[in-house]
Amino acid sequence: MPSDTIQSARRVIAQHPAKRDDIGDLVTRRPLPGPQLEQLDPFLFLNHHGPQTYPANNRGLPFGPHPHRGFETVTFILGGSLAHADSAQHQSVINAGGVQWMTAGSGIVHAEISPEEFLRDGGPLEILQLWVNLPSHLKMSEPRYVGLQRESIPAIKLPGGGELNLISGEWQGNAGPIDTLTGVFMSTLRLPAGSHEQLLVAPGRQVFLYVVDGDVTVGGEPVKAHHLIEVDRDGDSLDIAANSDARLLFGHGEVIDEPVYSHGPFVMNTREEIFQAVEDYQNGKFGGLDA
Repeated sequence: MPSDTIQSARRVIAQHPAKRDDIGDLVTRRPLPGPQLEQLDPFLFLNHHGPQTYPANNRGLPFGPHPHRGFETVTFILGGSLAHADSAQHQSVINAGGVQWMTAGSGIVHAEISPEEFLRDGGPLEILQLWVNLPSHLKMSEPRYVGLQRESIPAIKLPGGGELNLISGEWQGNAGPIDTLTGVFMSTLRLPAGSHEQLLVAPGRQVFLYVVDGDVTVGGEPVKAHHLIEVDRDGDSLDIAANSDARLLFGHGEVIDEPVYSHGPFVMNTREEIFQAVEDYQNGKFGGLDA
């Protein structure tokens, strides 16, 4: 889109800090949900694990078999590696720079653990996991999973000097490798110091912008690392300048605007649907997965 068609840049409404909430020896920060922001419809939850370095002969990640229903998990392996297995018979080991996109839909049991090589040798680890809601008519979709290594994710050079790693949606005539149920756009950004980008976003879509690290400004306002940046839904661009090398998670999606009733690993629209999810899981309807 030519620059003269850009109407206005989006305005920063608030910065939501990630709360430190370690899981055992796994460094964990969580900006969503937070005290001032329950959800950023359709985005529900973000955990930022690491960065940290594991020693040799470690216990690895603690996320053994557990269920989900009613939403999608998107996992970004920024450092280290992650093994996935689920009750729909999907298995993979994804390394640094890769992404896992899982649609829990009607119900799935999955495990996210460290592969044997990582347990033996240790090394750096940094992972983001984002939960994306599904509208009511898609909550009972068939479960599915896509695991992508770094080389399968297009790295697109931006005009201001940055790089956009395109996971889903379209950018400058390029299509992301993951075809989503709800048209969610998802990417990661690498912005070297001194870069300045104007990222196009259709008006009305909800932007998801999390600063993994670095010193940046958004819409002329300084923003902080480990913060989720909430912007308005007006305007058709996002103005970002990097004062130091920076990494960001950048996505956007259509607002669902439906009731959200969540309980642990289940996200539905009503309390009754949560009771049904628990009952279905206890009755083995999600399938099984050996530890």
